[in-house]
Amino acid sequence: MTALDFLERPRAEPGKLPLVERQSDFREIYRAFVNEEAVQQSTRCLSCGNPYCSWKCPVHNDIPGWLDLAAKGRIWEAAELAHETNSLPEICGRVCPQDRLCEGACTLNTGFGAVTIGSMEKWIVDNAFAQGWRPDLAHVRKTGKRVAIVGSGPAGLSCADVLARFGVEAVVFDRQDEVGGLLMFGIPEFKLEKRVVRQRRDIFESMGIRFELGCEIGRDVAVEKLLLDFDAVFLGLGTYQAVSGGFAGENAVGVHQALDYLIGNTRQHQQLPAQGNGFIDLHGGRVVVLGGGDTAMDCVRTAIRQGATQVSCVYRRDEASMPGSRKEVANAKEEGVQFLWNRQPQAILTDSAGRARGVEVKLTDTGAVESLHADAVIVAFGFQPSPPSWLQPLGVQLDSKRRVQVRGQLPFQTANAKVFAGGDMVRGADLVVNAVAEGRTAAKSIVQMLGV
Repeated sequence: MTALDFLERPRAEPGKLPLVERQSDFREIYRAFVNEEAVQQSTRCLSCGNPYCSWKCPVHNDIPGWLDLAAKGRIWEAAELAHETNSLPEICGRVCPQDRLCEGACTLNTGFGAVTIGSMEKWIVDNAFAQGWRPDLAHVRKTGKRVAIVGSGPAGLSCADVLARFGVEAVVFDRQDEVGGLLMFGIPEFKLEKRVVRQRRDIFESMGIRFELGCEIGRDVAVEKLLLDFDAVFLGLGTYQAVSGGFAGENAVGVHQALDYLIGNTRQHQQLPAQGNGFIDLHGGRVVVLGGGDTAMDCVRTAIRQGATQVSCVYRRDEASMPGSRKEVANAKEEGVQFLWNRQPQAILTDSAGRARGVEVKLTDTGAVESLHADAVIVAFGFQPSPPSWLQPLGVQLDSKRRVQVRGQLPFQTANAKVFAGGDMVRGADLVVNAVAEGRTAAKSIVQMLGV
């Protein structure tokens, strides 16, 4: 291994499933590196003195550090180092838009190809788990303190992880029947297989974290009881309220919100009881998805796998302006999705029975209007918080966008000194890794408040 390995070893991604399989299969599309490939990719790292990749990462992973350990075959140490800054590294390695974060900031990204950081993060942790590595909490002293965490998404899970490492008992409440929030139900399996989320739950339970599932605060447990029984409360409720387009026909039959569609599909494939609108099957239909973020990419790629005859993604700006991962857009194109740029939805067109039959769009570069045929329309304009009514008696304050305000003396502390919050319900719908970062920071604030 030399400092010039990047000249001889080009950037490489793990191979993908054959296209014909991807178009009908919900397995993760990327295979794992084999050991030799992983070593070759990790040795491309320059170990910069001031690593831009780490600074660009919201949790500030020591990326050069764990790449160096991986290159030397010290997988357990690499996994330990990864967990010092990230509570969900094997998940972030799968779902983070590395092209906009660590890999986009890599020194080699201009001219030589960035180090394959995301796939290496996944490879390190997956291999460490397979070899039997688990977090070692043998040195942790129990403090007798207890914290209730409401919501088992990435913010809540990360908060629980850090608390457990400080000897604080974390009890996670979630109204769903599985942990993970959108990690479990919102992100399709071709990006994140659900065995990965369930494995993470097993690991957290081995650390002493307890999960109370199918339990809704305000219905099954009074919020006052949380304050009586626990020394602090962390809120990580996410964002589930769909953003409306505000145009005619949006409530027509055949128009679906992105999360309803994705959650129904996951619950169907996982053989879990249906909820809400249930399973939405778009087999054999012409599907138009409105939006340009990662959720829109999840929807178009799900529709392809369901067997839709034609799938189009309509976005109001050009391709360079899309907020989603470039890798996800490329995968969608390969799988057969048609992209229609510079088109602003104006209305859902309906038939005499009130069922969607198309979308009227305005071309933003010319002003022309055109009609797109569709048997189903999926609206993927993003999500906003839907804070529960029981926040008000707690003294938790909201801003004009209904996001929880965290303006206490400590980071992520609300107006109620005993209540903390983080993730999407604080910042608005955002990346998994940002929720991880906020859950971890909030946990450290809680530890400071508790004096442990």
